[in-house]
Amino acid sequence: MTEKLIDTGQFGKTGRAVTLVGLGGEGILRTYGRDEEAQEVIEEAIDQGITYFDCARAYSGSEEYYGQVWRRRPADREKIFQTSKSASRNKRSALADLDRTLTNMGTDYLDLWQIHDVRSEEDLEMIAGPNGALEAFVQAKAAGKVRFMGVTGHHDPGILTRAVRDWPVDSVLFPVNPVEGLLGGFLTETLVAAKEKGVAVIGMKVLGGGHYIFPQSGISPETLIRFAISQPITVAIVGCSTPAHVQTLAACGRDFKPMSSDEQTRLLDIFRPHASRLAFYRSYS
Repeated sequence: MTEKLIDTGQFGKTGRAVTLVGLGGEGILRTYGRDEEAQEVIEEAIDQGITYFDCARAYSGSEEYYGQVWRRRPADREKIFQTSKSASRNKRSALADLDRTLTNMGTDYLDLWQIHDVRSEEDLEMIAGPNGALEAFVQAKAAGKVRFMGVTGHHDPGILTRAVRDWPVDSVLFPVNPVEGLLGGFLTETLVAAKEKGVAVIGMKVLGGGHYIFPQSGISPETLIRFAISQPITVAIVGCSTPAHVQTLAACGRDFKPMSSDEQTRLLDIFRPHASRLAFYRSYS
């Protein structure tokens, strides 16, 4: 374990604390058949002191990769905050997803189970309607199969904001990057709704391609991670493909110094002409 600990924060009103940076479910985890590489990344995250681990039923072999690690290191499983997600919109399918997730991961509970990728009015109606997925999430939490429940989205800030306000969620996950600092919505509406309700905020799509598009401007992954965790969020997650990537991520949380308003303004100005194009994950793109 690295001597200096990664900064932590309270996960909304849950009473749990998580590290400021977390291992995302993308990168090497969103593959099949790369067991050794994936386990190296997960174990590096554990050894670096990261406690938030992202996952989803939709992310290829990610759940099985975690399960391989937790079966070998059960004591570490109890120290971390393991999450996953279900994109099923009805109760029966969502509960089936949860059973599969728990089996894959070799655990009898999740710290956080999330309603995945809420995009539209139709999603809201299906999930919250009779026999909708929301019933499964509430039931699973009451049964202790999941400690907390959340919602995720990156298509429409208005839709996600309504889910945060109307559903009994403990967390919300959405994009946090310079593009979002320019376009508004997730950072100006959804974040505000989450803060008003005491809901934890998880930032995703943190890198947003900027470090590839603007290397001449000195924009590095570290710059973009620092921007994300300078926002009033709980944790920023980043997918990693190698142990070295994990080390970089952990260092950002360990040596964090908030980005000043002037620094943020300069960064936003670089992204400004390209914001709409880079927001490829939004519904209008």
